[in-house]
Amino acid sequence: MYEIIAKKRIKKKIESYIAQYKDIPEKLKRLQKNPRNACKAHPLHGDLKGKWSCWLRSNTRIIYTINDEKKLIIVFSIGTHKIY
Repeated sequence: MYEIIAKKRIKKKIESYIAQYKDIPEKLKRLQKNPRNACKAHPLHGDLKGKWSCWLRSNTRIIYTINDEKKLIIVFSIGTHKIY
């Protein structure tokens, strides 16, 4: 299982979303098990090439990278589709 990490500011945003939406913790657990396929995960293109995105809710996405060697998911952003 992968560990999800983020800078302090992003962690606070994640915690805020978790407090608002009770289904997000389960989706984050699924992402930890399979960061490339859970929650409609997909690789990004263009300026965000090398990063991944997945849906936590209909209008909530996270952008992250995957470090397979250390089993880490590094979250860069969470928010609406406007975070792209």
